[in-house]
Amino acid sequence: MTPALTQAVLPIAGLGTRFLPWTKAVPKEMLPIGNEPIIALLVDECLNVGIRDICFVISKGKEMIPQYFAHDEALNAELKRRGKSTLLDQLARYDSVHFHTVYQQEQKGDGHAILQAADWIKSPEVAILFGDDLFIGADSALEQLSKGLSQCNEEAAIIAVEDIPREKTVRYGIVDPDGVHPKNPRMRSVQGLVEKPAPEKAPSTLGIVGRYIIPKSTFDVLPTVKSSSKDGEIRLIDALIAQVGKVPLYAYACEGTRLDTGTPEGYTHAVCAITPDRGEG
Repeated sequence: MTPALTQAVLPIAGLGTRFLPWTKAVPKEMLPIGNEPIIALLVDECLNVGIRDICFVISKGKEMIPQYFAHDEALNAELKRRGKSTLLDQLARYDSVHFHTVYQQEQKGDGHAILQAADWIKSPEVAILFGDDLFIGADSALEQLSKGLSQCNEEAAIIAVEDIPREKTVRYGIVDPDGVHPKNPRMRSVQGLVEKPAPEKAPSTLGIVGRYIIPKSTFDVLPTVKSSSKDGEIRLIDALIAQVGKVPLYAYACEGTRLDTGTPEGYTHAVCAITPDRGEG
């Protein structure tokens, strides 16, 4: 059985241009869902599977994100004086977490962003969470992928996927699935991946949706892969394509509902769909 996940990388260096002018001053990941920002929901998803080592990949101007999770002794003292025990407990859940921050100085793709954390990686497998996708359901997407990993007997990569309308394949990385995993009917082996194919060329309608578990070896492959993009960006999907046939690769069709917070319209829908009952006013 593979060891439990201990580390996660959250690539959140994007400029959030769709949300301008708000994101000129405030990172998109700090937009609120209920009384918490989007980034807190991603961190909580990590904590719920036992991850206590989290790396933020940010760009200049996004220092507000790690600052949100930093211990604030003065604030804690004031909350204690006011008897705000619920809020103190809510903030205390981050005290046992080791947060690490690295910078992506240039926007050169999601694979390039992840590479900035390469020297920090110690665990055999690493969770990757992209901020544009949130999931609601009995188990988070990362919980489901983590369970899938526990059913693998060797180094493996697992990708969260969703069955999408065929006309939308041009917006997603698409997997070419093979057989069903013998221990999990929601998990299928992958024999190929294609980045944003035309509908008539897509090998399936299983689109990649913002959650990965990748082996440490993927970080070694990333700098060596030939980019599939016209602008030469380093992309995670290219590294995984290079590992097909060398490392077991699985697509996991997650249960629950995915919410796309990458557009103002999607974010508005997410706010309406998620109503966390946490904290005090």
